[in-house]
Amino acid sequence: MSNEKKKIYKPKPISGFPEWLPEERLVEQRWFDHIRKTFESYGFCSIETPSVEEIDVLLAKGEVDKEIYVLDRLHKDDDNDKESRLALHFDQTVPFARYTAQHFNELVFPFKRYQMQRVWRGERPQMGRMREFYQCDIDVISIDNLPLSFDAEIPAVIYEVLEGLNIGRVQIRISNRKILLGLLAHLGIEDVVSVTRIIDKIEKLEREQIEQLLKDEKLTQDQINKILYLAETKGNADNINAINAENDMMREGIKELTFVLENLAHLPEHAVIGDLGIVRGLDYYTGTVYET
Repeated sequence: MSNEKKKIYKPKPISGFPEWLPEERLVEQRWFDHIRKTFESYGFCSIETPSVEEIDVLLAKGEVDKEIYVLDRLHKDDDNDKESRLALHFDQTVPFARYTAQHFNELVFPFKRYQMQRVWRGERPQMGRMREFYQCDIDVISIDNLPLSFDAEIPAVIYEVLEGLNIGRVQIRISNRKILLGLLAHLGIEDVVSVTRIIDKIEKLEREQIEQLLKDEKLTQDQINKILYLAETKGNADNINAINAENDMMREGIKELTFVLENLAHLPEHAVIGDLGIVRGLDYYTGTVYET
């Protein structure tokens, strides 16, 4: 008989990959039921895409390569090259874009869809950030121009979803990037991406730190003062409409943001506020932006 001891595996949690007990899972399922019901009440239809996409598709979004989990087989041969080009999706937006392009002739536009699926991101787990989690996503896509009314509908859906989860008071802060981008153009600032990324940190850093980061980008004190004055502007549609527009881009952004805020006036007073400090740091954001 062999004297080798059998290896005993001691179960342990995998960091960043949550696993619920039955009572927690029950709460999660109730949340999903409420979210799904709310999405469908606004006319969004459900789709589901594969857990994997081609790596080239996922990389098209940019700046996410460090977060992508690549799919590979433990044992493979030369015939498995195509499989090695697959990876787990890190969000629902990229698969939705691929799905829409692939089924373009079979869809009716504007196309309103929701997806409730797991996503995977290779980042350091911490409070509020997991490596595997569910994303409940809604999007509207159109062929030419998407009516601005959808920019108001999406926050209304978000508010109704979160308010119904009984997690405490919810507030959606809304802005329009054209306002800040218009000001930056007026001030002659060319590197708008670097500046918007700094402003995107306005709630995480002290004002002095934000100023120093802007100085590091070779901005003058006068430019910094005007940018921060705008970024610190908050209020309702009247407050936003009172902003002094320096050019057509700013005027367009103010008009769009005012429209969105006015079309959300039916929500409780605390639910929505215009906040020009919300800009989002990535350059694929164009008009309306919001955080909850």
